[in-house]
Amino acid sequence: MSRTALWTNAFIDRPYERFGRACDFWTVVTDTRLSERRGERQEFVTLLPDGADACVRVQGVLDGEGGAHLDLGVADLPRFVASALRLGAKTLSDEDTLVVLRSPAGLPFCAVRWHGGSVRPPVVRGSRLDQVCLDVPPSSYDAEVAFWSGLLPDWESRPGSLPEFHVLAPPPGLPIRVLLQRLGEERPASAHLDLACADIEATRAEHERLGATAVAVGSNWTVMRDPAGGLYCLTGRDPETGRPASG
Repeated sequence: MSRTALWTNAFIDRPYERFGRACDFWTVVTDTRLSERRGERQEFVTLLPDGADACVRVQGVLDGEGGAHLDLGVADLPRFVASALRLGAKTLSDEDTLVVLRSPAGLPFCAVRWHGGSVRPPVVRGSRLDQVCLDVPPSSYDAEVAFWSGLLPDWESRPGSLPEFHVLAPPPGLPIRVLLQRLGEERPASAHLDLACADIEATRAEHERLGATAVAVGSNWTVMRDPAGGLYCLTGRDPETGRPASG
């Protein structure tokens, strides 16, 4: 089976007025430097690693508090989009080389023509930003799992470590994976970023020195808020494989 996606990117979406704060924080966390800003309002920037291909970008949004979204680089964009539409996605915008879609649960994601990314950035001080987590209400969860599993048939689709999780792990070499989380209540779907951490406490301490704050602590995860106000999670997973540290 040929690869559905040839590269994956995670977008950090933050309010436009806090764009600079988000860039300052996430460049240090990911050990990257900023590209030139682009877009009509200079609202897009790529985080550039040394010796590897970029897989994290920041977008300044005008409405709402932002969150995260997935960006998939594909070889045959029309074919991929047609498949997404058959599976229940909706088109939000089509700019020829970039198509913005919405999943059945209402989550935006992007499909773009692959631009040649192939070298995954390394682990940075024991952690790696490697996952977009889709937080889905119970009424939409099964359909959302079916949608993503059907859209990315060459990815490993399997139950997660807890009943409310479902993992979509990409083929080797792709930097960003997908986790679906079934929420405990009915509310609009959203998305956030996860970092795989060899030592959650050490990573948390570093992020707090950079201006982030801890919001909630669990047995194998910590919810953080970055200096731009966005939520993300530190999770106890192997930064190389993405799997739970005990697995």
